[in-house]
Amino acid sequence: MVVVIDGVTLHLAHPDELPVEWVGQDEAMRQLLAAWLVVDPRDTPMSPRLVGKPGVGKTTLAFAAARRLGRETYVMQATVDTRPEDLIVQPVIDGPQSLRYVASPLLTAMIRGGVAILDEGNRMSEKSWASLAPLLDGRRYVESLLAGIKVKAHPGFRLVATMNDDASTFDLPEYIHSRLQPQILIDFPEREEELAILHENLPFADEELLNYVTDFLQLAHVEDERYTVRDGINIARYSMKLMAGLPAVSSRAGWKPPVEFSVRQTLGEEALRYLRLA
Repeated sequence: MVVVIDGVTLHLAHPDELPVEWVGQDEAMRQLLAAWLVVDPRDTPMSPRLVGKPGVGKTTLAFAAARRLGRETYVMQATVDTRPEDLIVQPVIDGPQSLRYVASPLLTAMIRGGVAILDEGNRMSEKSWASLAPLLDGRRYVESLLAGIKVKAHPGFRLVATMNDDASTFDLPEYIHSRLQPQILIDFPEREEELAILHENLPFADEELLNYVTDFLQLAHVEDERYTVRDGINIARYSMKLMAGLPAVSSRAGWKPPVEFSVRQTLGEEALRYLRLA
């Protein structure tokens, strides 16, 4: 798909597809959708940031919220190497004497009125964030120096940034911090919610296995370990694969040894103490 802006042809990105459902924590969903509301013709949507430990479902929440709005969704993965041109337009060699301008997922969402998820945004440098400053306030545009164009956001465009609460990230510059509002905290789910998430992702799993993994996760949460429901899904999936691959062994020993092996391989030896308490 291509569009022409100020005489420049842009090749657009394709939307992302992720068949997810948001389970539990309805308040976080309510806050995100409220931030995106426009309550007056003079109003503009906000650009919230979802903050929490890795694996608690920040991207899932953003996807599910975009689906509720019926919008195309575009994920822009931020890294320490992300450059301003990566966020907007990249020139690509197209033949011996020509360039093709390729719009980023974020710019494509701006043009098409979709939702842009800037994933792990606090891994980006200040230089990259600076290129988005006019998009995050009332101006709602970005400029590409490489392509020589200014692109105004479609009225339906919405943006959310996810940010991991860990030490491997940059501090946001204050002028960006004040634009990425509100902050929506995503915490570990309650037991019933966590079990429901495991069911949603592993509907074919044994009920006793899922309860065992849920108890393990809940005990770890009490001690503020960084184990998340994503880890639980991986533990349960690998356990089932181990049992399917060694059915004779599983029939004699049950499912607890494969789960123990899966926890060790997924999270390390130190995580076994919570499993043995479950």
